[in-house]
Amino acid sequence: MSTLQEQFNNDGYVLLRNFLDKDIINTIYTDARKIFAAQIKRVTGKSVDIDDRDAFENAMFEFFEKDFNAFVNTGKTVQHTFSLHRLGVDPIIENVLKQVGLSNPIIGARAAMQFNSRFLSKDGSKHWKLDAHQDWRTGQGSLDSTVIWFPMVDAGADIGALQVIPGSHKTGLRESSTSGYQGGITAELKDEDFVQTEFQVGDILVFSAFLIHQSGNNITNNIRWSVQLRYNNLDEPTFIDRGYPMAYIYKPETELVTPDFPSVEQLKGVFS
Repeated sequence: MSTLQEQFNNDGYVLLRNFLDKDIINTIYTDARKIFAAQIKRVTGKSVDIDDRDAFENAMFEFFEKDFNAFVNTGKTVQHTFSLHRLGVDPIIENVLKQVGLSNPIIGARAAMQFNSRFLSKDGSKHWKLDAHQDWRTGQGSLDSTVIWFPMVDAGADIGALQVIPGSHKTGLRESSTSGYQGGITAELKDEDFVQTEFQVGDILVFSAFLIHQSGNNITNNIRWSVQLRYNNLDEPTFIDRGYPMAYIYKPETELVTPDFPSVEQLKGVFS
């Protein structure tokens, strides 16, 4: 057993410094901001420099307030960039999963990107700051399901980097208010048991889906941009015995999201 796997098994996580190429991360980050910038231009009329962090993120907040539905759809669209999904299946990711014990890793859910700020919150909802939870509830895959999380900006306590309870992956599946994404553990947890993680761009956190963790409190005026990748192990016996369950449900809308669209003329224009 490798030292990395020993640490992972003992603590439920490993934080690997300077693991990813910063250029790869910046490409993912840039692709997402470009997509948002196109909709910011449409909704607010402003052309924003995506590299002017404060100006761009202030424009994000304005976009959020002016057209919430378009903001949500744009947030979903950035989940589908080629750059994000290339990383999710990169050999460097596969290799680190094998090093922590997943002998035959497979994607557990689509790669996900989050952008967390209290200014991107409706009616006091806390979707931007998740309570203590275990990711296994939303995946329900192999017992050694593993998550890789990293920010695309330098992230410490002030911007809400993850807080984890070492060893909590071995305490069982805890009761939760819901099995959904925002479900929080109902048992009383001690604040002093949480360890605050801190990241430079390029660092990654690899952790068990059973590890208890929560969002830190982003007290800054900036957005915490991050990526989450989830994996199962095809060789894990209970995963095999349960018939490879898939708790994530992806399905199309049953009705047209844009009524009376497209027209014949619009299609002729595309294919002329």
